[in-house]
Amino acid sequence: MEAGDLELDLVGRAAAGDEDAFRTLVDRHGRMVFNLAYRITADRAHAEDVVQETFLRAYRALDRFDGRAGFGTWLHRIAMNASLDTLRQAKTRREVAYENEEGVLDPAPSPEPGPERVAESSDLRRALSRAMKTLTEIERAAFVLRHYEGRSTVEIGERLGLQSSATRQAVFRAVRKLRLALAPFVQERAAEQGAP
Repeated sequence: MEAGDLELDLVGRAAAGDEDAFRTLVDRHGRMVFNLAYRITADRAHAEDVVQETFLRAYRALDRFDGRAGFGTWLHRIAMNASLDTLRQAKTRREVAYENEEGVLDPAPSPEPGPERVAESSDLRRALSRAMKTLTEIERAAFVLRHYEGRSTVEIGERLGLQSSATRQAVFRAVRKLRLALAPFVQERAAEQGAP
């Protein structure tokens, strides 16, 4: 049985009430959901809540999964929506936490190296944390999907419910805002490296 067929079989069994099949799907996709949620919410507790909400929503909608897209793609879309919902709710409660006690954006816990590890110094992480706060929820999600996950404009648009022009604009605005916000930091570092 091929991997895609095995996953469809697991989904079918889970939809029929097989708890072990659903647990296998959770085990296969849990880290991906957590990493996405953490990158969007920048908060471990929120990310854990998103994981639970994502799998709860997925379980309730298993009978509507039609298999046209892969289960991971379908789940990714649910996780993105749950992440954005969590951000909106936290924003209204003024609980969005982008920084830890030292004012530094924590990298997503992952055994694999990723773009977040490029930010080696705490100064750069602090500057990036401040810069990410300047983005709207849609800009942040589009930026994470494009630059952390390497998603195409079409995929980002599908996940965020945007037309391709709006998707490109969201990514463009996010990059522009981050460049502007990080420019003083980059110039300062360049001046320090050029100093005798």
